[in-house]
Amino acid sequence: MTKDSSAAATADARPHHALDAEMVLEHLGVERHAGLTRPEAELRLERFGQNALPPPRRRGPLLRFLLQFHNVLIYVLLVAGVITALLGHLIDSGVIFGVVVINAIIGFVQEGKAESALDAIRNMLSLNAQVLREGHRQELEAVSLVPGDIVFLASGDKVPADLRLIETRSLRIEEAALTGESLAVEKRVAAVDEAAALGDRVSMAYSSTLVTYGQGVGVVVATGAQTEIGRISTMLNAVETLTTPLLRQLAAFGQVLTWAILGIAAVAYGFGVLVRDYAPGEMFLAAVGLAVAAIPEGLPAIMTITLAIGVQAMARRHAIVRRLPAVEALGSVTVICSDKTGTLTRNEMTVQQVLTADGVVEVSGAGYAPQGGFSAAGQELALAECPVLEDIGRAALLCNDANLLLEDGHWRLVGDPTEGALLTLATKAGLDGAFEREALPRTDVIPFESEHRFMATLHHDHQGGGRVFLKGAPERVLSLCSSARGMQGEVPIDADVWQAAMDSAAAQGMRLLAVAERACVDGVSAISFDEVEQGGFCLLAVLGLSDPPRDEAVKAVARCLSAGIRVKMITGDHIATARAIGQQLGMGEQVRAMTGAEVETLDEQALIAAVGDTDIFARASPEHKLRLVEALQARGEVVVMTGDGVNDAPALKRADVGVAMGRKGTEAAKEAAEMVLADDNFASVAAAVEEGRRVYDNLKKAIVFILPTNIGQAGMIFFAVLFGLTMPITPAQILWVNMITAVTLALALAFEAPERNIMQRPPRSPAEPLLTPFLIWRIVFVGLLLVAGGMGLFLWETARGESLEAARTAAVNAVLIGEVFYLFNVRSFRDSILNREGFFGNRYVLLAIALLLLSQACFTYLPLAQTLFGTAAIDADAWLRIFAFGGLLMLVVEAEKALLRMRSR
Repeated sequence: MTKDSSAAATADARPHHALDAEMVLEHLGVERHAGLTRPEAELRLERFGQNALPPPRRRGPLLRFLLQFHNVLIYVLLVAGVITALLGHLIDSGVIFGVVVINAIIGFVQEGKAESALDAIRNMLSLNAQVLREGHRQELEAVSLVPGDIVFLASGDKVPADLRLIETRSLRIEEAALTGESLAVEKRVAAVDEAAALGDRVSMAYSSTLVTYGQGVGVVVATGAQTEIGRISTMLNAVETLTTPLLRQLAAFGQVLTWAILGIAAVAYGFGVLVRDYAPGEMFLAAVGLAVAAIPEGLPAIMTITLAIGVQAMARRHAIVRRLPAVEALGSVTVICSDKTGTLTRNEMTVQQVLTADGVVEVSGAGYAPQGGFSAAGQELALAECPVLEDIGRAALLCNDANLLLEDGHWRLVGDPTEGALLTLATKAGLDGAFEREALPRTDVIPFESEHRFMATLHHDHQGGGRVFLKGAPERVLSLCSSARGMQGEVPIDADVWQAAMDSAAAQGMRLLAVAERACVDGVSAISFDEVEQGGFCLLAVLGLSDPPRDEAVKAVARCLSAGIRVKMITGDHIATARAIGQQLGMGEQVRAMTGAEVETLDEQALIAAVGDTDIFARASPEHKLRLVEALQARGEVVVMTGDGVNDAPALKRADVGVAMGRKGTEAAKEAAEMVLADDNFASVAAAVEEGRRVYDNLKKAIVFILPTNIGQAGMIFFAVLFGLTMPITPAQILWVNMITAVTLALALAFEAPERNIMQRPPRSPAEPLLTPFLIWRIVFVGLLLVAGGMGLFLWETARGESLEAARTAAVNAVLIGEVFYLFNVRSFRDSILNREGFFGNRYVLLAIALLLLSQACFTYLPLAQTLFGTAAIDADAWLRIFAFGGLLMLVVEAEKALLRMRSR
């Protein structure tokens, strides 16, 4: 085996981040200072394809629209509509078709929005790149890059492909979209461990990430679908979107209801023809009328409207819902998997501890707003009594390249997040940035270099006195210090004491940064690495920085836990940082954490077992997040997944409800999610869960309200067939009752306020049926009461000698007025409504009743309505009997509730 083939074999067997840069160049067949030739680049472009993500396979718009009708209940409605049209009942069929088409249009629009997720990822790719070809540096379109191209990176560039870095100078790249880590990563040329997580591969630069500082050179090792972002795109394309619990329940409910309706209609048809000797044609019309009466045509419309009202309510609480069914799914959530940075935390670095020679000083306040103070041992510190804080603040302020701007009442950072935190610390220490920069203008600077791990600045006052400020990695800065600043002046450095304090801060998930200063010899106008490394600095402090939890997130986590919803943190950050944040959030004193590397060692069954007991998953890759969501779902959990990066998109799509960040989230994350948070705040997720529970409660109330109407009407027809009576209600009247009930009375239930203690009860089981045995009993019980009232008044009016039209009008009004009174009952399934709150607690109920009474007056007395629906005017005595029946129905249901309460006690 030759040397070249041996190197190639080794390179093929190991990932690029684990190989030396020279070995990668050799394997790719490219020289560092020449780049690829044009013919070679063209050959590779033909072999590897363009540096672009492949478009997804999609269904055409016509097929997507037709699939909206793929539902058993919709099929029955369509058949009923066709039959009623053939029988000449055009109004009836028009109403049925109208409801079906409206729902199909809504579903079609929602599905169309979802398909733009992959487009959003493809649009993240860089448009142009600086490339070395044939020994010349030139700008090319990023789509023409091929493996082996030498690419130059500078601050502000978007990385155009996956690169193995071969040169770096203070290079920092923000990879939050891929890894979820909040801080930019310092890049180096040296190879890293083969098993390193994505966020630890400092020798690589990945496509679509952003260069925030410095310069670098890299060789392209992957393009298009072979890049990390391409891999995520492929995963997203392969992930199946789950239906919500409600949609699954409705599908099952629709099948059961369909077969039950068809079975009852067939029995009625057979009984009428064989036993009652009805003519087959006449009996067929009666059977169709029974089926139309039993199908709740208005239910899809009322459900859509209820969900839409929930969407509006959530928008007022900063949660923008993109797909209607997600509203209800939120109400059945059992686990929330949340990203850390920017969701549970502020995504603003803050100095929380100042380690000094005299001990630990705690810093209050969070974020970049300069609000907060200092305390030690629980006692507030006055700045005048602790001058070292001013010295620390001055060093943090002047050895700094960032800037903080106040815009519209919010502080905006320009520069590195760590340096922004130092500026805030200086302001808390009583320093004015503009004044300090005028008093000690900068003369020279040594920018931060990963090789030296520090930044140094030289300043001179207006008397000519010079001073050098130094900041950097604690162990590096301490090695250059000969003393430390304390309250009593400079003191010797006790290495063990400082190390113990730093270990304690690091265990709390803090990132550490040391600051020091040194006077310089008069006349010095420049500084060099050699001059700084001579040492002699005085250590001012070691600063402990972290991205603190949001105050409202802490409360929201507590609310979720009290509601029986477990919160799990899935982040690309380090495990120590994630564990510390988890403890601060109240996820538990002994939170169990696991790394992505540990997840990779588990098979599917082991992961399903482990995911239930683990609270935090750190250093998680896109595959890990997707596997974790799938493992939780395999345990029967209903999962919410929050995220903001491209790396979150597959898991967002797979989760029962994907929640993207609106402010700092990528477009790919937003398009893959069902919900977007306008304020990027975990507290809004908890608020959305509460709203989802309210919506589900109101949907159940609407269903339990509507179905007795169908049972009442179908029962009237069935009993008429059973006893050989004249039909007490016509198909046109049936559809009038179904639609007027849905668009007036049932709609009012969508505005019901949340039940008491809605966030103290546990989540409902995903396996729980839409209609429990208790609710089925209530539906049948009230339905039979409506049958009794409608049939009773029909027979009463007939016995009085009233016309068939008048008797049918009385029967229809009896059913509807019974529903009016039952509307008060259904506002609570078990509690009594015989109180002021029960009758007047929802103004929309009173408005709906007024609208229905007006509609019924037109239905009964308007000549056009009498012609269309076959009605006739009825007298005051008939109305008195109708309202008496309604009041009696309400009291009977309240008595049934009282008996249930007594039994439960």
